Amino acid sequence: MVSPAIAGVTRVGWIGTGVMGAHMARHIFDAGYTSLTVYNRTASKAQPLVDAGATLAASPAAVAATSDVVFTMVGYPSDVRTVIGGPDGVLSTLPPGGVVVDLTTSEPALAAELAASASRRDCHVLDAPVTGGDVGARKGTLSVMVGGDADAAAAVRPLIDCFAKTVTYFGAAGTGQHCKMANQITIASSMLGMCEGLLYAHKAGLDLEDYLAAIRGGGAGSFSIESYAPRVLGRDMAPGFYVRHFVKDLGIALGECQRLRIALPGLALAQQLYVALCAVGEGDLGTQALIKSLERLNGVELPNKPVTKW
Repeated sequence: MVSPAIAGVTRVGWIGTGVMGAHMARHIFDAGYTSLTVYNRTASKAQPLVDAGATLAASPAAVAATSDVVFTMVGYPSDVRTVIGGPDGVLSTLPPGGVVVDLTTSEPALAAELAASASRRDCHVLDAPVTGGDVGARKGTLSVMVGGDADAAAAVRPLIDCFAKTVTYFGAAGTGQHCKMANQITIASSMLGMCEGLLYAHKAGLDLEDYLAAIRGGGAGSFSIESYAPRVLGRDMAPGFYVRHFVKDLGIALGECQRLRIALPGLALAQQLYVALCAVGEGDLGTQALIKSLERLNGVELPNKPVTKW
């Protein structure tokens, strides 16, 4: 039996306080879940939460030992496996009835494996990847895609609602990750289209801000146009989401495509252009840096002209 989350009662753990995780954990704390224990490999990234009143733990196991619900948001499937299922991982100390909510974009098969492992310990692991980027994390308007035990998902829903605008439950463990794969496939082609449109408009001699103003309210309008095109125009490549993490996501998606025996050439092309960024040391830039791959391919660079009219 999983107890519903209650502010001021439920003990929450949070592992991974990076670009997005720190904001999400703070939303939970500010909603009254003040019994918050945090862990990050680079402890300084958790310091603002500690300053607000959270407790810093020395390991994932230490977080879980004093938590009813533990959120994890790390980088790669290997991190997920270690942090949740490793010798010093969350499941090694999480009390019976505890719930792990893994927000990492990871492998569907790994999500199912960890859920099964947790079940043998009378616990639950939900796969609940998010979309909405750093802006959504900061505003508390993320979309969350949940797979795993339905009762556990319902019990932790009040916590997820602290940082999410949309929460969709899909079913068995791994289905949340499958939804996130489809999401990343969609974003990859959307980002490519946004960058190609900007490059074409520039070569054709159009004012890029006027071009964006003309298309944003029409059929080409998108999250990529609204959130990332202005960053491209201002040459702001700071990460809301790292290129190297997107390469990981698209690689997982390609692997799933092979398993499902479907061909998605747009996904494959976008992944290669992002890999090219990593190859020249630009993996820590934001995903809008895709424009740099296309600029190098065409021997042209967009002007640095920040948006002023929006």
